[in-house]
Amino acid sequence: MRPRTWVLVLAALFALLQLATVTGRDTPDTKNYLAYALSLRGEGKRETAAVTIDYACAGRAARARRAQRVDVLRFHRPDPAARVARECRAELWRAVSARLRAGQTGGHTLPFMSERFMRIFEVRPGYPVFLVPFLTVFGVTWGLWTAGVAVTAAGGVLAYLVLRTRRVPVPLALTGQALYYVLPCGTTAMRPMAEGLMLALTLAALWGCALALGTGGRAPGEPPRRAWAGVVLVAGSLLALFAVKHSQALFLGLCLGAAGALIAVARRLRRTAAGAGVGAIAVVGCCAVAATLLAARALRYPTETDSLQDLLTDHYARPDRAHPWRELLHLEANFWREWARRQLWQPVFAALLAAGAWGALRRHRAFGLLVVAAAGTGFLTQAAHPDISVWGERLIVLAWLLPVLGVPLLLEAVAGRAAPAFPAPRTADATLESTADATPECMTDATADGPPHPRHTDDGRNPITR
Repeated sequence: MRPRTWVLVLAALFALLQLATVTGRDTPDTKNYLAYALSLRGEGKRETAAVTIDYACAGRAARARRAQRVDVLRFHRPDPAARVARECRAELWRAVSARLRAGQTGGHTLPFMSERFMRIFEVRPGYPVFLVPFLTVFGVTWGLWTAGVAVTAAGGVLAYLVLRTRRVPVPLALTGQALYYVLPCGTTAMRPMAEGLMLALTLAALWGCALALGTGGRAPGEPPRRAWAGVVLVAGSLLALFAVKHSQALFLGLCLGAAGALIAVARRLRRTAAGAGVGAIAVVGCCAVAATLLAARALRYPTETDSLQDLLTDHYARPDRAHPWRELLHLEANFWREWARRQLWQPVFAALLAAGAWGALRRHRAFGLLVVAAAGTGFLTQAAHPDISVWGERLIVLAWLLPVLGVPLLLEAVAGRAAPAFPAPRTADATLESTADATPECMTDATADGPPHPRHTDDGRNPITR
């Protein structure tokens, strides 16, 4: 099969496997994004609340049913799904109705929590806009599932395209696509949250970086328009990320800008041309940082202090802290110490990160540095929310892009080094004549040292050498 066929086969296989879990993937954030998307379709507050609460409670009931079936003490008891769904609806309707009666009716989301907290989701229209066509065509349950499959499959395809742009062999590029699906990238992207779209857009930005850098000198004469198309792709990805989650646009622009500047400075020190693509990436990254900060201030988005108070007050359920930044530094120290202890206890993530970094930086130094920078946004996101009770792979999921792209690059380097070196044949004509004639003169002529006989010189028309 052609490579594109294999890409589609992997994506289709992944989609089929996801049929095992259609409901129960939602998180507390899902209902906010779903309500936003339904509001964009023109639904009223009551209609939006009914549909959103039904979906959220159906997911909670499905998880309760699965947990009860494998509970060693309660597996023989009646199915708790109906009771859990009924209690869930009563709880959520009570909270929403009270806030609606109190006048909290503004914005696109539903007032599941305080207006100050819901403002965080009001400034993230990108993912709800992405959901609207899926909800319109397939309904809520299958629409959210199909949207997750589409964005996750697209992320795997983008991983393949990034590697192929760096001229990684097709089998290893397909390995990168498969790693995206089986590692926590695929699991997190399938959840009805903004992380799947963030992963896809970050990979699109890396694809743009790969195009902007060219092919590393392996194919001279790279069309300049392809490099500039890559720069445009990076800028477009950062712009889309601002709509999905502006903090990710800020982090990615900062990391790509710093990495591009570092590459340019290193090349200058070696007295080699920095390259227009590298400079353009650095400029686009720096411009994205400035534009994100200015736009967030102009649109009155929640500030860094607001996000910090949300973290330290349990989503504004408690009074604001008097010295939030001092408490954050204390919490950061405790968090990363505990995080490191858990990684040493189960070092799979750390080992894959090390392998990915080694592979990315080994043979594709400039591009590898950009991959490391993009993956570093996962650590920045985690550092902005040092909450050990939050499922860590969701916050730090962007760091998994390092093994997704770096491990295939490492395998390429290992395979290239392990390939045996065979002596080059003289010419195809000499080889054919030596096998066709059994006389010692022919064998001697075909294998003798020195320049070949004129009658053995290949004129370029032989299909074997060509």
